This record gives sequence, structure tokens and C-alpha cells, in this order.
Amino acid sequence: MDDQINLLVETGISLTALAVKGTVSAVTTKVKALKTEKDLEIVRNKYDELINEILSEREEAVRIAQLYKNEVDRLVISDKDIEHLNKTISQVLGIFQEFAPGVNLETYSQLQGLINVDTLKAMQLLGFNFKAAIGEPLTTICANAILGNSKNKSGNNPATSNKNKQQIQNKAK
Repeated sequence: MDDQINLLVETGISLTALAVKGTVSAVTTKVKALKTEKDLEIVRNKYDELINEILSEREEAVRIAQLYKNEVDRLVISDKDIEHLNKTISQVLGIFQEFAPGVNLETYSQLQGLINVDTLKAMQLLGFNFKAAIGEPLTTICANAILGNSKNKSGNNPATSNKNKQQIQNKAK
């Protein structure tokens, strides 16, 4: 999570520097300075440089905006994603009921009730990161289960398995 925050801070600093550098007053000052120049070739070259600088700054601003958008998209669950998640959980509960008819799934059904747009959006507004809190641990659990099953079947030594588990956990982070 610190890497994400650092990326956003660095991006914000770059955007601020870009905004200060490319202000209208800075461009106006450069244009006024060119008005006193008599040599047309020099004026044309300076205008070309100024236009290229403005285009370069615009490109940098677009790049920074895309970084911000990517980070936000990575952290925010859309309404459509929430609805899909709710539908999927409902289907999973149905499957569990078929496989284990005697198991009380009331608690799980109550949890499903929490998975709606209003609740999850409110939690996100409060700063809850679902993907980090739920997705990363689930990834680790799955990786450990897969490694555990492969160790049992192939007879890998524990040192190698622990090394593989650690590599998968590091990739999940």
C-alpha cells in the first residue's frame, strides 16, 4: 500500500511542477519577449520551441492523468463489479446448499446482504481497500493450497516448497 501512496505522491509532485512550469503567465512572458525580436527566423524558431514545449507538457499531463486513473481504477470497485460480486456469491451459496443441505448458510446469506453498492461504496469512501484486505489474502491462501497439494503429490522437499510459497506471496503483494 505504501508503494501506491508513494506513486500518487510522486505523481502529484510531477503534476504540480508541470502546472507551475506551464502557466499562462509563463507562456505570455515568452511571447512578449519575442515581440521585440526583429529577426523573423529567430522568432519562428522560438515559437516552434514554445509550441513544442507546450505539446510536451500536455503529453506529460496526459501521462500523469493516466497514472492517477490507473491507480484509482485499481483501488475502486465499480457498481457493475459490486453487482457481479453479489450475483456470484448468490450462485456460490446455491451451490453450497446443494452439496451440503444440512449446513446453515444463514450467516453467509447475511454477508451477501452486505455486498451491495451502497454499503461497499460507503466503505470505500471511508478508505477501505477491498482488494488489499480481501483479494491479497485470498491469493496467498490459494497459492499456499496449490503449493501444499503439489508438495503432497510430488514429494517435494519442505525447503523448496517454502521457497516457492515465499515467492508466490511476494508476487501477490
